[in-house]
Amino acid sequence: MTKDFIHSIAVLTAVGTGLCSSGALALDLDGQLVCKTDAHTFIQPLVDDQYIDPDPMRVEANSVNAFRPKHGRDLTAFGFHVYAVLGYQRDDAMFRQGTGKVEADSIYGVVVSGPSESVRLRVQQSGSEATVKQVLPFILTAIVCSAG
Repeated sequence: MTKDFIHSIAVLTAVGTGLCSSGALALDLDGQLVCKTDAHTFIQPLVDDQYIDPDPMRVEANSVNAFRPKHGRDLTAFGFHVYAVLGYQRDDAMFRQGTGKVEADSIYGVVVSGPSESVRLRVQQSGSEATVKQVLPFILTAIVCSAG
């Protein structure tokens, strides 16, 4: 009985280690959030590699499209879990048009789970030119790159 118990603990530990290490399999978006590209170039590979749904879950009045990560596909940005991927590029069929005024020719980024000050500090430390905006206090923060 002791032998079976030890075997069970070993199996559970191995399974637990595998589940816990799944975060290491997350796609890190830090390199794409240095604001040196456009929305199409940022979003298209995420759609092609099936990290995000191609249809936006929401389109803001300013035409910013919010894409949901696909189930089981983890994304991170500056060490924070990505809740949504944002993007819009003028005259690009990949993005839906909103009902209001468009603020930029190209805008992209992510919404992460984390307080804005912590996110801002990590973005600044990375040297990124992204803007950090609080979405919900202490819960969600946007990291945004824009041009035009």
